[in-house]
Amino acid sequence: MKPVSFALLLLGFSASLAAATAQKPAGHHKSAPVPPPAPPLVVPPATPPATTPPVPGPGETDTIAALPPPSMAAQDLYSAARADLLQIRMLLKNGRSQSSVGSGFLVGATNLVLTNYHVVSQMALDPDVYVGEYLDTDGKSGPVELLAVDVLHDLAVVRVERSGSGFFKVPEQPVKLTQGQTLYSLGNPLDLGFAISEGNYNGVVTRSFYDQLMFTGPINSGMSGGPTVTSSGTVAGINVSKRRDGELVSFLVPVRYAQELLHKVAAQVDPPKDFSPLIGQQLLAHQTGMVDRLLAAPLSIKRMGPYQVPVRESDQVRCWGRSNFKAEATFTADTMSCAMEAAIYVSDTQQTGFVSMTHQYLRSGSLPPLRFAALASSTFKVDKIGPARDTRLTGPMCTEQFVHTPTLPVRAVTCVRAYRKFPGLYNFTLLTASTDDARASLQSRLDISGVSYDNGMRVTRAFLSALGRPGKR
Repeated sequence: MKPVSFALLLLGFSASLAAATAQKPAGHHKSAPVPPPAPPLVVPPATPPATTPPVPGPGETDTIAALPPPSMAAQDLYSAARADLLQIRMLLKNGRSQSSVGSGFLVGATNLVLTNYHVVSQMALDPDVYVGEYLDTDGKSGPVELLAVDVLHDLAVVRVERSGSGFFKVPEQPVKLTQGQTLYSLGNPLDLGFAISEGNYNGVVTRSFYDQLMFTGPINSGMSGGPTVTSSGTVAGINVSKRRDGELVSFLVPVRYAQELLHKVAAQVDPPKDFSPLIGQQLLAHQTGMVDRLLAAPLSIKRMGPYQVPVRESDQVRCWGRSNFKAEATFTADTMSCAMEAAIYVSDTQQTGFVSMTHQYLRSGSLPPLRFAALASSTFKVDKIGPARDTRLTGPMCTEQFVHTPTLPVRAVTCVRAYRKFPGLYNFTLLTASTDDARASLQSRLDISGVSYDNGMRVTRAFLSALGRPGKR
């Protein structure tokens, strides 16, 4: 079986992509590259999310699910809700040109609006460059003030200069949903106009560190931050993402996380003037729980030929394998890759809170020793740890050593990069290659993003010490 790419699409919409693709549907621009797994197999995570997926390249477009005709219930809901639906826009301060758009909704009869963090991330991270604006269903617009963000659950609260009608009810206790229950998602897809779509609730998804609801219905780019409600108008979740490799597989942030954020807004005196320290604190809190869960039990051990390699298989981490085995192959390569299915979205170009492990077992086959040595050397790429001039990170600091695990001698290279905007967070990359056999090579790679230095070292040591060759000393 080929590895499945968890292609998760955050549902904001980029004005620049809209122009580039003209009349064709465009994908969301708020997607960031994930830490590169070991060559040659790439198993990208979500996502990012989170989370996560790559931006569509030239000529590619995001497939838009056809909307069925709205039912009478949907028409009635939209008529009652339309006054409290908003489009949330990020604008460049210089020139007021539109950079990205999403959706939001007024909470009760207040002037507070719920949306996704990724919709307002530009404003949160670069307030000197971007400002926010809302547009309502009557075409009226006004400024938005960012009050609070929850990066881990992809939520934000903004304040506007108007109040809601009271239609959207955010319950103190989450509404109890049943499998197959009809829900209604609202927002402004593709910046084309406000819309409502019908779908079904299909349970809680646990493959990320934080629960999400599966909504089997059409949610398209630009609907991020819009509400998904029951037939009575009670908010069940907030639109956040969808699978790009499936049909009508969408995801919602459970409303309980929104209620928690609204309580924090009510308790705070003034919003932060700079959200970066708060975002950094949330990311630090996430990595602590992530690493503790990852190492709560010893890493699982798999066999690749005579070697043993560490992996972690869980609800959050999935593993895949492949081989180039063919009768005419001059060498054999078996690959096993494990990666988290979700990451934390920080910005258009950055996701974090992600771990991947890759192992490749090479055998010389009919290759002469010198040619096999050249092959093994070419696959051990120390330089593939991300762009050296990445402005979000410091340059890589690498150390190389020949070390001996309890049963295996290896060449090990460890590289660390610090986050410039979020002090205390680092990306770690560990590359290893066995040195015990001229006819075979076990090459392993560990990538960890967005962890403290101590936690990065914890995972690195656990991974390295688990590599081995039973029966050897």
